[in-house]
Amino acid sequence: MEISDEKLVEIAKKSLKNAYAPYSNFKVAAALLSKSGKVFTGVNVENSSYGLTMCAERVAVFKAVSEGEREFVKIAIVSGKGKKTFPCGACRQVLYEFAENLEIILEEEGKIYKTSLKKLLPEGFKLKK
Repeated sequence: MEISDEKLVEIAKKSLKNAYAPYSNFKVAAALLSKSGKVFTGVNVENSSYGLTMCAERVAVFKAVSEGEREFVKIAIVSGKGKKTFPCGACRQVLYEFAENLEIILEEEGKIYKTSLKKLLPEGFKLKK
């Protein structure tokens, strides 16, 4: 099942309302498309102990993996501020574990931007299988 970049961004935007960001007030949502065509959403969940905060991208990946999905095609990432929001280093590495060739879709003021995980993390760490 093919889902357009615009549709994936729209799905992510609908999830923004669920983000829990009382400390930074920077809400982020992600919509992750699996190879099988399923979409998994995630939002950032902050904690007063900042190290326990979880990013939207990792929430989406962990949700997908917990439901049996391990192959991903693309991810849309949006923020409540309406600015391009790239995945952090930890999220890049987690995404790399499952999808070295992942397409990353970002949105800013209604315009779609595309990049790749390979471009953002050209030498990600992965054990040989």
